[in-house]
Amino acid sequence: MNPSSTSTRRWIALTGLLVAEAMNLLDATITTVAAPVIRTGLYGTASDAQWIAAAYTLPFAVALVPGGRLGDIHGRRRLFVLGVCGFLLASAACTAAPTMTVLLTARVVQGCFAGLVIPQTIGLIKATFDGPALGRALSLIGPVMGLTAVAGPVLGGLITHADLAGLSWRAVFLVNIPLGLLTLACVRFLNEDRAARRPGLDVPGFLLSGAVATAFVIPTIDGGTSWGLSVVGVAVLIVHVRRRGASGRDPVFEPSLFRDRGFPAALASSVLYFAVSTGVVFAVVLHVQDGLHRSVLASSLTVLPFSAGLAVSSLLAGQVLLARTGPGLMFPGIALLAAGIAGGVAVPTWLPVALGVAGLGGGLVTVPFFTTALSRVRPHETGSAAGLLNAVQQLGGTLGVAVLGSAYLGTGSLTAPFLCSLALCGALVLTVALMLGKRKTGGHGC
Repeated sequence: MNPSSTSTRRWIALTGLLVAEAMNLLDATITTVAAPVIRTGLYGTASDAQWIAAAYTLPFAVALVPGGRLGDIHGRRRLFVLGVCGFLLASAACTAAPTMTVLLTARVVQGCFAGLVIPQTIGLIKATFDGPALGRALSLIGPVMGLTAVAGPVLGGLITHADLAGLSWRAVFLVNIPLGLLTLACVRFLNEDRAARRPGLDVPGFLLSGAVATAFVIPTIDGGTSWGLSVVGVAVLIVHVRRRGASGRDPVFEPSLFRDRGFPAALASSVLYFAVSTGVVFAVVLHVQDGLHRSVLASSLTVLPFSAGLAVSSLLAGQVLLARTGPGLMFPGIALLAAGIAGGVAVPTWLPVALGVAGLGGGLVTVPFFTTALSRVRPHETGSAAGLLNAVQQLGGTLGVAVLGSAYLGTGSLTAPFLCSLALCGALVLTVALMLGKRKTGGHGC
């Protein structure tokens, strides 16, 4: 096969991988604007608007790490295709859901299959590309993840408002079918790929991590007192990982990832950033539809500047700014993000403009973030690292919807969720500084 044909096949395969990534990440936010309409149509409760998102993102986050391990064991291409097929079937079930219970159950299944798809992407890209082409391929992941996360609310609102074929919000899930079929058509050019060493599967560790994540989210949305159990669960999980690693068995994730403080700081940064970006948009949607009693289209147009700003700054960061400034570009990005949120509090009538400024800042964060975080990962850590990075992104979005959504529902004002977001931005500055700090030598080189 000539080099030109091989190159074309590789980029077609990459298109399929990125479309699948966009499809799975899109479903984490595509119901944000549509959620109040879905809640009304299926006679749900006030908190069901939050659970429509959390029922997907929570199992998605939990399944990502075991999904990465299963890809290492059974083959990344095989798990990728299985995940896409299962995701399409679950999407069809969401489209036809007659009750809120059926919808939430189908969303859980969607999230589980999405957790099989996403961790395979980075490994398959690394197996398909090398040299400068690998860098170009990996550089597309950050913008795709960032843009789909914020494009989801706008797209979901527009689809719901369009009432395609009289389906209203149901068309939001139906859009996954053509995207999934396109993915399957493209990835036939991929070769099978699996880790050189087949790691063990830490089932108790996976179950424990899922229980801990769930215990953090439930009291935030529904109220309760399980926070103490969550903290205890984290401690037990850490002890479990250390003891399993010391015994020579494979733990739930690669402990070597945590020998350098930069990677755990990257995980914390991801939680904080996506809690802010996802939670702020969700709070604004609740305010426009429930507080101001305006239409689903109005809420889509209100959050559109955030998506547009992120798209513009992501393009500038990837093509121009990052090469000149390096990963330090994240700091002015956080400053712009915080300035936009503060502007929304100070001058509520200029909320769309303020969201546009915040979106500009968001793009300056996402592009250098993923490139920098992945630069610390060694080949045998790929599956575990990809799963963890994507898991904490989904967990951050879930917590953002839960915390900021509850802050709005509890006060009926955007002031509380926006002030909470500013506090999270302050914490984000600290975690990014740790992430970019000088790497320790010995034991964890790339």
